[in-house]
Amino acid sequence: MSNRGTPYGLSRELQIKIDRKYDPEVEERLVEWIMAQCGHNVGQPEPGKTGFQNWLKDGCVLSELINSLYTSNKPFKAIKASGMAFKQMEQISLFLSAAEKYGITKTDMFQTVDLFEGKDLASVQRTLMALGNLAVTKDDGTYKGDPGWFHKKAQENKREFTDEQLSEGKSVIGLQMGTNKLASQAGMKGYGLPRQIINDP
Repeated sequence: MSNRGTPYGLSRELQIKIDRKYDPEVEERLVEWIMAQCGHNVGQPEPGKTGFQNWLKDGCVLSELINSLYTSNKPFKAIKASGMAFKQMEQISLFLSAAEKYGITKTDMFQTVDLFEGKDLASVQRTLMALGNLAVTKDDGTYKGDPGWFHKKAQENKREFTDEQLSEGKSVIGLQMGTNKLASQAGMKGYGLPRQIINDP
């Protein structure tokens, strides 16, 4: 982890591409939300990618965040900070499991090393944005902060039709069924002929 050297060649190019996806504006919004959601006891990170990583790296702030989105049956009964790397990584993994139970899809999840080793902090941002979107969408009173910070997710809009309505739909002739207000191809030229464009004065 800390004894890894600087990547070279293709590895370095890939890391540069990943690093470019990190958005300082998203970082600012997420910090603002997490502090509004959890209170000022979580502290405030130094501005920039490294400060953001160090703030979240031990998993405690993340655990506080997911706990704040529940009114009861909180995922973490006690959150203890630890200086040991394996304990911090375990705390991050527990947060990811809790986030999945909350409703975040696997495709929106970051990997533990993305945060702990700083491999892909843009994916950490994506996960936290997805968490914010879901919290705003649930609208269960646990979300704190400006609702405009996140987009509401699309909700299922299930329709129920009676048998009568379904049978009425069978009598409607769609345009794909062969009629378009009795338009026809009468007067059209054969295939392969050039189109005649004549400007009449």
